[in-house]
Amino acid sequence: MDRKSETRLITVSLLATLLTAACGGPLFKVKPATELPPLPAAARSATAPGVLLRVAPLLTDEESQELFEANLPLSGLLPLRLEMAHDAGEPLELKHVKFKLRDSSGHEWKLLTAKQATSRIMKANGIRLYNPHSRKQFEAEFGAYDFDRKSPLTAAQRRRQGFLFFQTPGKEPVRNPQGLVLLVSGLGQPIEMPLN
Repeated sequence: MDRKSETRLITVSLLATLLTAACGGPLFKVKPATELPPLPAAARSATAPGVLLRVAPLLTDEESQELFEANLPLSGLLPLRLEMAHDAGEPLELKHVKFKLRDSSGHEWKLLTAKQATSRIMKANGIRLYNPHSRKQFEAEFGAYDFDRKSPLTAAQRRRQGFLFFQTPGKEPVRNPQGLVLLVSGLGQPIEMPLN
């Protein structure tokens, strides 16, 4: 076999390997949302009329790797685990509730949907070749962790939990953020909750 044929064979083999990997299994192995452990006792809490909020940020790579098999802090994402309990009789509309995250420098972090967060994870990990089914599976499994802000809290479901995904101001990796404050409006009174 001549040198040109050998180079061509290696190139074709490499492309076949890349395509097989791209068309294969899931992009990331997301732990089922049903297996999420209870919110830690050290979670921050705040109240508004008839509402209790508990929040715990996932600040370490190990925590995000365990749940999502992805390094969210390296992707510039800070997931905030949120639990909301509602004890009033009337349904609580959450679509009017606004969540903002600010750091000690006064920079506001952007709240992303779960779908936007998956795109950010893929871009940060350099994933450009993938099976569209694998991406949809990843978006669905990751999206199961998203805090539902569209449907109201009712008497049938007085407690809801999930994650809010915030992106750093410059899309840079999350590096020991200082003075994080979660601002919540639309619950009858504004809430400012220091997170660290």
